[in-house]
Amino acid sequence: QAQLVESGGGLVQAGDSLLLSCAASGLTLRDYGVAWFRQAPGKEREFVAAISWIGSNFDYADDVKGRFTIAKDNAKNTLFLEMNSLETAVTSGYYCAAGKTVAVRTGSLYDHWGQGTQVTVSS
Repeated sequence: QAQLVESGGGLVQAGDSLLLSCAASGLTLRDYGVAWFRQAPGKEREFVAAISWIGSNFDYADDVKGRFTIAKDNAKNTLFLEMNSLETAVTSGYYCAAGKTVAVRTGSLYDHWGQGTQVTVSS
């Protein structure tokens, strides 16, 4: 059974950094496009970053570009999101996803999701 498990979230101060991890089992991330999304209570899910299924192209939301880095370690079958210069505005639950879609920003097209990890940035 395919499973994605996120870890690494926490409570940090503005300006700090975090490294989120997403460990995969029952599926091989090398064969999928992968992405991070976030969702805060009462808000819609938002795209954060992705590595496309075809071409392994990188895509980032405008508000995280230059501060967040998505990476995939095929040997460890793990996806990462390095988050630097954190701001209170990025406080949210963060979710990893895997799917064979070319529309990397469309969450509904991903087949596999993790349970999420909370990132809270205090001022």
